[in-house]
Amino acid sequence: MAPHPLINEPAPEFSVPDANGRMFKFPPEEQGVRVKKPIALFFYPGAGTFGCTREACQFRDALVEKDIFRRTGVQVIGISPDPVPKQKQFAESQNLTYPVLSDEKHIAYHAFHVGKGLLGFTDARTTFVIDSEGIIRDSLSATMNYNAHVGFVIKALGKLESQ
Repeated sequence: MAPHPLINEPAPEFSVPDANGRMFKFPPEEQGVRVKKPIALFFYPGAGTFGCTREACQFRDALVEKDIFRRTGVQVIGISPDPVPKQKQFAESQNLTYPVLSDEKHIAYHAFHVGKGLLGFTDARTTFVIDSEGIIRDSLSATMNYNAHVGFVIKALGKLESQ
């Protein structure tokens, strides 16, 4: 399979609401300056579904339990096409500690070239690792394998650290 067309390119910019309905600008900024740390941006098909809940909770847990997540200061961001109220309920019910974004109009999906998975029946489950300079370094599209994404990020962060 060909590599994702955005590999080694700057991450696209977009703005969509977070789970609280506030606009979230990507790449993230603090006090008007782009955050200079790696980002794990994961697109998931549906808040509250079995696989998406498992994936989101694995990212939540990795932020605390995985040394490389702590050491690199990676910022995890989840995004799906669910509306803000559903994202809010999902984030609260699962105690998610990172931004969860609502992309009902598929703005970010289009910007990142994330298409359909599962024979076109659902949005693809795709994760991107973006380095501290804002360059997309790797991606994984594995709609059915929700368990693969945290491991993929661990490997990609290891590569970034060794460079």
